Amino acid sequence: MDEIQKYFPYLTDIQKQQFAKLDALYHDWNAKINVISRKDIDELYTKHILHSLGIAKIIQFEPGTFVLDVGTGGGFPGIPLAILFPETRFYLIDVIAKKIKVVQAVVDALELKNVKAEQKRAELVKGDFDFIVSRAVTNMPDFVSWVKDKIKKKNKHELRNGILYLKGGDLTEELKYFPKATEYNLADFFQDEFFETKKVVHLPLKFTS
Repeated sequence: MDEIQKYFPYLTDIQKQQFAKLDALYHDWNAKINVISRKDIDELYTKHILHSLGIAKIIQFEPGTFVLDVGTGGGFPGIPLAILFPETRFYLIDVIAKKIKVVQAVVDALELKNVKAEQKRAELVKGDFDFIVSRAVTNMPDFVSWVKDKIKKKNKHELRNGILYLKGGDLTEELKYFPKATEYNLADFFQDEFFETKKVVHLPLKFTS
C-alpha cells in the first residue's frame, strides 16, 4: 500500500481505503477461487495493482471515458484503474465465470459504481470504447482482431483512441505489423526490479465502425 501512495501521492481518503481493502479481499477470495498465483498473492500490490496502474502513467482518463478490460482475470487492470479514475466507466470481461464472480465480489465490497463485470468473449461485446486495456491475454495480432471494431471515432485525449496493453519482454516480432504502436517502459516510472522488462503498449486503431 505504501508503494501505491509513493507513486500516486494525490489519492483521496476514499481511494486510499479502497486500495487498502484489496489485500484482504484478494487473499480471502484467492483461498476459495484461485485467481492469482500462490507465489504472486503476497506481492499483490507490486505485481498486480501497481502493474495495472502503469497505464495511469501513460494516460489520465478524462471524466466520461469508456474503457473495456478484456480478459480481466481477477480484475486487472480494470479494478485498480477504476479506483483511480472514479469518473471513468469500466467494463470488465472474462470468459471464465469464477473469475468474474471474484471481480463482482470485489467491486461490491469496494462499492465501485463505475464498473460492470460480465462473463463474455471479446468478440461478442457490443459498443464503442475510448480505450481497450488488457494484461497480455494473447499476442497482439489476435487481440487486435477481437477488438478492432469497438473503438470510438472521436478522441478526447492527446493519446489516440485504441489499445493500452500491459506486456513484458521483447515485443519486436509481435509488433512488426503495427508500426504505429508505441512502447512505454514501466521501469521509467517504477523502481521495483519487477518492472525492468514490463511495458505499456499503445496502439491507436484505425476506425472501422
